[in-house]
Amino acid sequence: MKQPETAPKFTLNRRNLLTQLASGVFVCTSGITFAEELVRTPAQTEGPFYPDKMPLDTDNDLLIINDSITEAVGTVTHLTGRIMDAKGDPIRNAIIEIWQVDGKGSYLHSKGANSQNGGVKDSNFQGFGRFLTGSTGEYYFRTIKPVPYPGRTPHIHVKIKIKGHEAFTTQCYIKGESRNKTDGVLKDIRDDKARASVIIPFEPVKSSKIGELKAHFDIVMGFTPSA
Repeated sequence: MKQPETAPKFTLNRRNLLTQLASGVFVCTSGITFAEELVRTPAQTEGPFYPDKMPLDTDNDLLIINDSITEAVGTVTHLTGRIMDAKGDPIRNAIIEIWQVDGKGSYLHSKGANSQNGGVKDSNFQGFGRFLTGSTGEYYFRTIKPVPYPGRTPHIHVKIKIKGHEAFTTQCYIKGESRNKTDGVLKDIRDDKARASVIIPFEPVKSSKIGELKAHFDIVMGFTPSA
């Protein structure tokens, strides 16, 4: 998937990108048709741990910081999806940001350490990443499978920034995770279909020899951006 030349910092380096293309993780969904009205992705709280200081690297590979050769600890997960408008059309030039805890349950935020784990953080985990969508509205991140921390079920925070509109924030969750049933933030989504839309399967990548996962999270905005 080729990204606009104006946004190189949102892309993986050439070596990693080619690796993902070869593994078949990228699946183009631009040919999908929508017979029914799409369920709007519900907005959710940003929470207190959006980075108060950005990492040195903010690209879409959260497992490697800059040119480090040491990867973060966790189950490698390829998170993909599309950002679409209310009609199901792809939204181009949307910035999508994600942030989550590391494998030890700690956020990048200065006050985001998991006290139950002694406040230890994975210094190799980027914790935050950005991607700029192209003409198909698709995005891609390489990250880890989210883990729980005190009071929350595993989740990934997602923020969408589109010119001319207020930033939109939501979260995505692991399908089949038992903690989902008691998570207060997830339970606040009252509509069953809207709640189901943010709970996604994390499935094995069949070609992977190291147990990698893939997850697909489409985000449907409640408006149609002006041209």
